[in-house]
Amino acid sequence: MARLERMHLAIVRAVDQQGSLTAAAEQLNLTQSALSHAVRKLEDQLGVALWIREGRRLRPTQAGSYLLAVANRLLPQFAHAEDCLRQFAQGARGTLRIGIECHPCYQWLLKVVAPYLAAWPDVDVDVRQEFQFGGIGALFGHEIDLLVTPDPLYRTGLRFEPVLDYEQVLVVGARHRLAGRPFARPEQLAQETLISYPVPIDRLDIYTQFLLPSGIRPQHHRTIETTDILLQMVASGRGVAALPRWLAEGNAAEQLELTAVRLGPQGIAKRIFFGIREPDAEIDYLRAFMELARQQRADPLP
Repeated sequence: MARLERMHLAIVRAVDQQGSLTAAAEQLNLTQSALSHAVRKLEDQLGVALWIREGRRLRPTQAGSYLLAVANRLLPQFAHAEDCLRQFAQGARGTLRIGIECHPCYQWLLKVVAPYLAAWPDVDVDVRQEFQFGGIGALFGHEIDLLVTPDPLYRTGLRFEPVLDYEQVLVVGARHRLAGRPFARPEQLAQETLISYPVPIDRLDIYTQFLLPSGIRPQHHRTIETTDILLQMVASGRGVAALPRWLAEGNAAEQLELTAVRLGPQGIAKRIFFGIREPDAEIDYLRAFMELARQQRADPLP
C-alpha cells in the first residue's frame, strides 16, 4: 500500500479544481507527462482508480471523492502550520483569523479590534464574514482561529465561551404603527414585510423564538446583505427588521429616525459566543482578544 504524501493530496485537489490533467499540471508547475506518471503510480500503489474520464474531464470515483475530502481538510492545515512557523522564524507572533456568523456583530467587533491591535502590535487580525459561512468546519479545518457566533454548536475538540449578552429587538420607522409601543406581539407582524440578513429561517431568532411558536409568518420576507442598506429600507417604510438593541439605538439608526420595539413583553435575550479549538485555549494573544471582547459593552454604536 502506498504511503500518502502531501503532493498526492495536492494533485487530487488540483485535478478536481481544474477538471483536467493539463490544467492541473499548470497549477502545480509540473509537466503533463510528470503529472500523468504521478497519477498512474499513485493509483497503482493504492490499487484503486481515483478518477473516471468523461470526455475531456475527470470525475472522481468513490475512492477519489474520499481522498479529495481528506485533501480539502488537511492541506489548509499544512498551509496554516507553515505560515505560523514562518512567522515565528521572523519574530512575529502570528495572525488571529476571525470568522463571523453574527452579521451585525461585525460593527461591534470593530470596537474590540482597534484596542487589540494597539495592545498586540506583533499580531495581525484577519476577519472573514460570509453570509453562508460554515464556522464549525472552518475551525476544524484551521481556516480560522476564532468563531463569533450567537448559535454555538458544541463538538468534541471545540470550546465555546460567552462574551456578550444583548437583546434582540424589532426595528421600525418613526412613523410606523408599532413605534412607541412597549412591545410587539407576533400577530402584529402578520401583515408586515420582514427584512433580514440572507440566512436560513431556522437561524433567525425572530422566527424561531417569536413568530413560529405562535404559528405566525410575516406577509413578505426580504433579505439584504448590508446593514446600512437594511436600516435605510426600514426607515423608508419598506419593512421591519430584528436587530441587536445596540445597533437599533446607535447613531446611524437615530439619524434615520428608527425606533426599537421589544419583541414580546419579556423580550428576546441573546448571547454572543467565541468558539475556538481546544488545543488553542491557552494561546496568549487569543486569550487576550477574548478578554478584551468581554470588557467591551454593547453600547449603541456610532
